[in-house]
Amino acid sequence: MTVDTPQGPSFTIGLTGDVMLGRLVNDVIHQKGFAYPWGDMLSVLRCPDLLLINLECTLTAATRPARDGADKDFHFRAAPDIVETLRLAGVDCVSLANNHCGDFGEEGLLETVSVLDRAGIAHAGAGANREEARRAAVLTVQGRRVAVVACADYPAEWAASESPGIDYVTVSTARDDFLPVETLIADARAQADFVIFSIHWGTNMRLRPTRAFREFAHAVINAGADVFWGHSAHVVQGVELWNGRPILYDAGDFVDDYAVDRELRNDLSALLVLEVCPPRVWRIDLVPVKIEDMRVNRAREDDRRWLIERFTGLCAEVGTDVEARDESVSVHIPQLATETP
Repeated sequence: MTVDTPQGPSFTIGLTGDVMLGRLVNDVIHQKGFAYPWGDMLSVLRCPDLLLINLECTLTAATRPARDGADKDFHFRAAPDIVETLRLAGVDCVSLANNHCGDFGEEGLLETVSVLDRAGIAHAGAGANREEARRAAVLTVQGRRVAVVACADYPAEWAASESPGIDYVTVSTARDDFLPVETLIADARAQADFVIFSIHWGTNMRLRPTRAFREFAHAVINAGADVFWGHSAHVVQGVELWNGRPILYDAGDFVDDYAVDRELRNDLSALLVLEVCPPRVWRIDLVPVKIEDMRVNRAREDDRRWLIERFTGLCAEVGTDVEARDESVSVHIPQLATETP
């Protein structure tokens, strides 16, 4: 989808938060078909030129949960053929750096990578060793190169080394902690016209980033990322503009079988669509959705209005003005980069 901007033709990038296709979702897909989890959003998901998700499960036939790493109550596994669900939606790239990529050990992680490779879906954030885990996924759209780097702040025990794992980072602006992040971004910048920094971070069911998280996100933008794309909290947080570039603190969930918190409403989320003319994002459109019965559909009426109102308020708290309409919300990004205090 191309729109002319003062700097030339643009393209669009769709971002979601966590897509968990395991457990009950895996079961219902095998009962009702690979397209089932996308509900009435399937055609919408196919509209952006690029579609990126955080894959919150493994794609593996392995059945023995990992014994190492964090003490976990949940292990998420989808059968390898569930990759067809991603293909049907036109998913171009997945973030694998999260606290479920290693749920079924090195075997499950490596099979997930292999399944994605065979399906032609790019990935970042995990691999057979540290070099692979830190390698950017580089996508081409309209002759422009988009690099995606992905990392997670948990669990440290799954950090890739000479053995398989995730790209683990510490959320800190201390020099020694932040240097690997700077290097990650610099390496991606050398390969691309536009850099997306993805991180699975923080605690669940939190509406707002902490001050330390905001400082980290600001530092990531200062280091050269064009978009900061966070996820893990299970709820959509606000968008902040820093030096003219967007920080999406948390994109919430998109498909899952999770219990619903009636106050925080983690069943209400969004597809975030960025209009991009490198190196700038010109606009972000938020399309409200509702997760129910292991599938995602457009949010309707009171649910939609509720999510738009909360998102608008969260954006206002970090100094971002939005244009709220009946069915969606837009963040227009000023043409001149200005630093938000």
